[in-house]
Amino acid sequence: MPTPFDSMPILLRAFALCVLLAGCGAQSPPAFPEPEPDAIAEANGTGEFISTPVEAPPRAYDVRKGTDWPEADLADGTASISCELDYANLGDGEPLANLSFLGVADALTPCQEVGLVRLRYEGKINAGFHALVERVAAIADRMEIGKRVLDIDSSGGQVEDAIKAGDAIGASGWTIWVREGASCHSACVLILGAGDVRMISGPVGIHRIIRMSSTATSRAQLNEELQAVYGRVKEYLARNGVAVAVADMMMAVPNRNLRLLTADELLEYGLDGTNPAQDDLDRLQLMRKCGEDFVRRRDAFQRNFDYHCKVPDRELEELTDCGLALRDQYGFPDETCPDDSPMSEFDMVRSAFFRQRAPVPVVPEDVPQGGDESASTQTESAGPTASMPEQAASGSL
Repeated sequence: MPTPFDSMPILLRAFALCVLLAGCGAQSPPAFPEPEPDAIAEANGTGEFISTPVEAPPRAYDVRKGTDWPEADLADGTASISCELDYANLGDGEPLANLSFLGVADALTPCQEVGLVRLRYEGKINAGFHALVERVAAIADRMEIGKRVLDIDSSGGQVEDAIKAGDAIGASGWTIWVREGASCHSACVLILGAGDVRMISGPVGIHRIIRMSSTATSRAQLNEELQAVYGRVKEYLARNGVAVAVADMMMAVPNRNLRLLTADELLEYGLDGTNPAQDDLDRLQLMRKCGEDFVRRRDAFQRNFDYHCKVPDRELEELTDCGLALRDQYGFPDETCPDDSPMSEFDMVRSAFFRQRAPVPVVPEDVPQGGDESASTQTESAGPTASMPEQAASGSL
């Protein structure tokens, strides 16, 4: 006896049979193997700006609280801690490889009296670097070390880790140096953008992000994948006062190439000098704390510093000398707010230096001026100006 099913057209029968048997449901897409870590490292080379697959976040742990810090290691990078700004004469301090609570605390203890720490980092931007800056800032907070300088030399790394590290830097008050002989390329530019103040003497370069886990087979697919990453980069740049045009410029530079930013571009895009976003916040706080006149003089100093001191190819030593000489014209360091005055870190280092020095002999007033040239020279060399070697051959906050 014929059934309704028998009277259906052949194609309709096939469709109905598929529905009944649940055999025509959506198939799972084929699983593409993730690249091996060695392959990622090889593709990363010395200067790639890469984005890695987003993994489940590890157990949240705030290193600002407690002492039982999770294990963390530096990979593809080296770090050292110094309590001095004068790297030209005094070097970069002691190596820091142990990122445990006690390891970081021991490294920063000598800097507690000075009130300043300089973290020198050479290497890739990765999870180890993120842990490094986060942990050094956490101990600096506990020890009330208010002046923090990140002295960086990096060819780039992973964008996700750069954003995490940049957010940690932006929340903890760092000055970023790219000194002569150093460079800041690719993902390092995101780190540069996070600083309260940026002092640049080395090259800064950008290029496209490449996602190593991409399955794209066309430019349209590749662009769709990268738009999500660039969206995060633009949001990050915007909250740090950097022009989002920097992200657009990245898109136009092939990953195998590098576009160096000029001094004018660095200023125009908010990557050099005072961070615009932080500056707005500082102005509001300083107005309440130090008064309108302080803020007016500070603004005037900053404008003239940018115009007179920040000339192309000027080394940090020259930049510092120019700034220290210029700030005297504006009444800095301010008696009411010395710690908030421009380049106040040099005053802190100088004060610590004098506390450790032997008393300077006082020349009797009856010594004839110019009569004893050797005595006059000796007394003058012991004064404040000569106490810091070449006024500290390095940058400023």
